[in-house]
Amino acid sequence: MPHMYVEYTNNLQGLNEAALMEALNATVCGHPTVSDEADVKTRIAQVSHYRIGLNSAGRAFAHVELRLMAGRTAEVKKELSDRIAAVLKSVIPAQAGLEVQLSVDIVDMDKPSYFKGKL
Repeated sequence: MPHMYVEYTNNLQGLNEAALMEALNATVCGHPTVSDEADVKTRIAQVSHYRIGLNSAGRAFAHVELRLMAGRTAEVKKELSDRIAAVLKSVIPAQAGLEVQLSVDIVDMDKPSYFKGKL
């Protein structure tokens, strides 16, 4: 933990996945509540089957879900959400004729049922 999931629509042209993940990891790892940078695990998936409202034409989205062990304050979660949103705005290229919706969700993980181990 933390686990970060990134999804974006396949009509976002020119998105550099590696640069986005690097910037997201840097901002989350740099937060004072993250004690070990090696705990941050990020994955990214391009979505080819999606609907946005009633008409997806001319619309796209990028969404980040950050899963954290429960216990952080609402203020800390808001700060992390704002930092992630800033990364999305800086890395995802704007495209003429395409409305891109950006979203971030911070999710608490249940500590008693979470397992973490190493081989």
